[in-house]
Amino acid sequence: MGALDVDASGAKGLSGGSLVLLGAGRGFWPAFTAAPEARHGAPDPVDRWSRRVVGGLAATLGATAHFPFGGPPYAPFIDWALKSGRAFSSPTGMLVHDTVGLMISYRGALHFVEPLALPRATASSPCDSCAGKPCLTACPVGALGGAAPYDVPRCHEYLDSPAGQSCMLQGCAVRRACPVSRGAERSPAQSALHMRSFHPPCPRP
Repeated sequence: MGALDVDASGAKGLSGGSLVLLGAGRGFWPAFTAAPEARHGAPDPVDRWSRRVVGGLAATLGATAHFPFGGPPYAPFIDWALKSGRAFSSPTGMLVHDTVGLMISYRGALHFVEPLALPRATASSPCDSCAGKPCLTACPVGALGGAAPYDVPRCHEYLDSPAGQSCMLQGCAVRRACPVSRGAERSPAQSALHMRSFHPPCPRP
């Protein structure tokens, strides 16, 4: 999902070499659902899958693995993503990626001590040419837009309502509204899993 020269980009928290960002692209969901982490019923299955797979890649390739979870402290993935030249700040404030839009989900990164021969990032923000910017008006309760900070309590309140089941089962309406998000080919089941992680069901008394 992107790569960068650490020193040339001024990436936070690292020194020297190259960083490769790994994320949930088109092939992620079939690979994950076939993995043991998806079937064991233990908490945080996607994070556990990421540790095993990205950690295995790091061991094989002689790199150091970093993850966007497991903190605090947390690795500065937003800084790394923006400096990769393939992710940008959208009008809503969320990251938007050049090929998967607002559905970007970084699962880990590999830091190589020796610099790699990286392709030059030539992407520009897809928001610059987006007609109408539907992400700004897609939230049914106005919890996420460009005029004010993300109203997290309002979002959670809506997700608890019958109307909010559309977002719970299909994914955040704002993320789905981004035309570039279609490039992620995100299945409703994958979005539902992420939404349950973001907004777990209330325990029954």
